[in-house]
Amino acid sequence: MSGETFSNTNQTSFDSERSFGDFLKWRLTRKEPKAVQIETSDQWKQLGEQSKNYAVWIGHSTYLLNNGDLTIVTDPVFSKRASPFSWAGPKRLIAPAISLEELPDIDVITVSHNHYDHLDIASLKTLHKLNPKALFLVSKGDMDLLVRSGIKNVTEFLWWENIEVKNTMFTFTPNQHWSARGFRDRNKSLWGGWFMQSSNHTIYHAGDTGYSDDFKETRSRLGSPDFAMIPIGGYNPRWFMNYHHVNPSESIQIALDLGVSKSFGMHWGTFRLTDEDILEPAQLIDQELKKLNLADDFFRTVKPGEILPL
Repeated sequence: MSGETFSNTNQTSFDSERSFGDFLKWRLTRKEPKAVQIETSDQWKQLGEQSKNYAVWIGHSTYLLNNGDLTIVTDPVFSKRASPFSWAGPKRLIAPAISLEELPDIDVITVSHNHYDHLDIASLKTLHKLNPKALFLVSKGDMDLLVRSGIKNVTEFLWWENIEVKNTMFTFTPNQHWSARGFRDRNKSLWGGWFMQSSNHTIYHAGDTGYSDDFKETRSRLGSPDFAMIPIGGYNPRWFMNYHHVNPSESIQIALDLGVSKSFGMHWGTFRLTDEDILEPAQLIDQELKKLNLADDFFRTVKPGEILPL
């Protein structure tokens, strides 16, 4: 951390790697991909109050998790747009696989960073209303945003800080990204992933990230997780996105760096945020698995709403 702003573990920042001119160049030359809906599932309706040890991808970076100890929601974004406005900004291609009202009782909500496609105040406020005892875990610098919105039970974290909830240890881990919700708060809050370790299994949510050595360091400090949720979309054009968004081959490399047993994709198929075709991330994951002679279930691109046994 330098002054009131944060930087990545390699001491770089988004501003040092990409200029506003680069951003304008991309926006003026981009070709938005065709709107396509990925296949979804209603298998989640088979879950009951006693169901444990499962994951369900709700969309984008939002997962519903139960580790046998707690029920957790990651980066909850249920709004129609990933934007500060209800009338403008990236619109959902698919509805959330499970609505806010259909979720089970939630114990913990984790947020990786404050970009609008990961920190959605409207969704967080509704989750707080439905689950007044739930604990909200956010990155350093974002707590005030939630508190000002009337959300209670909020704790914020620097990298490697942790908290034990029941029998699960939550550790905030570094990745390579940046933060901002406007033009004047660039990198004034932190970004990262969440490592959730219990006696049953360890689950890792990588947040939103470019490729770096942070995942090797996470494995060195905390061990290999049993399951990981890793972003696979938001990567084109590479000349602009490669610093802060991994492509599918790098997603698989993150899984290898972590030494994880099984990984699931996220951050694709929900919003049109970048230039790659909507279906391309899943196709490239399959190609890379074959290229590396890895098992199909080493890294899966699952349907929103599908039950994933943990």
